Amino acid sequence: MTSDATGGPGGEFPDALLSLRDLRVSYPGKGRRAPRARILKGVSLDIRPGETLGLVGESGSGKTTIGRAVLGLAPVESGTVTFAGSRIERAGRARRRALARDLQVVFQDPYTSLNPSLTVGDTLGEPLLGQGAGTKEARARIAELLERVRLPADAAGRLPREFSGGQRQRVAIARALALRPRLVICDEPVSALDLTTQRTVLELLLEIQEETRVAYLFVTHDLGVVRFMSHRVAVIQGGELVETGDAVQVTSEPRHPYTRALMLAAPVADVREQRRRREAAELSARS
Repeated sequence: MTSDATGGPGGEFPDALLSLRDLRVSYPGKGRRAPRARILKGVSLDIRPGETLGLVGESGSGKTTIGRAVLGLAPVESGTVTFAGSRIERAGRARRRALARDLQVVFQDPYTSLNPSLTVGDTLGEPLLGQGAGTKEARARIAELLERVRLPADAAGRLPREFSGGQRQRVAIARALALRPRLVICDEPVSALDLTTQRTVLELLLEIQEETRVAYLFVTHDLGVVRFMSHRVAVIQGGELVETGDAVQVTSEPRHPYTRALMLAAPVADVREQRRRREAAELSARS
């Protein structure tokens, strides 16, 4: 793996909020005698407070599995997941409920990530009431959240089907922010949106980070999005990290052939820019 430009081999930071060390995840194979399917093959990475680490790779690379392992939704075979100084890879239900205050997620599809039978107010109120907030306190926080994600106050009484995809994703972001978490895992949060709405949502996430110092693990297949959002980038291929470093460096002058291939595959509207990127990537590949 290419060494991290700022944190040394593996990207080790002593002040990390989240640290993964030699993380391995596998699932039983199909059939009694089939070998286990190994999804993650020894992943190590760090995220510092207030930082965005972009995790990029093609479909099936294992990037979503990393987020699921952090959330306790994927079976960790070996390795460690340390959050705020505590090991959480084997955390039980009670510990996971407590972790919800500091660790949240925004999923890819705004159409399926919200309960269609709950109003927006009920959706935002659930985590607050579940953590012991009173009704008055929860109502005030819901109003604050709706304002923060630029939705009207009357949105609290409406159902998800009454909103566009971009608005639904803003509701999902508000829900993730309800408990003032320290880290949000963003799993392809704009890939289901049109380009204009994508930029609006990404800019909102950046504004929120600037105001709250929340950290993001930003999972995506799009190098353009990851460059726009991230301080650092980790590139994953076949369950292994192949390159990490500063976001501008990795997305402008990638060192690994796989990263260069991802850059070539990323479409841009400007034909001349696409040609320039292709020539730069091919030159880098020959050097």
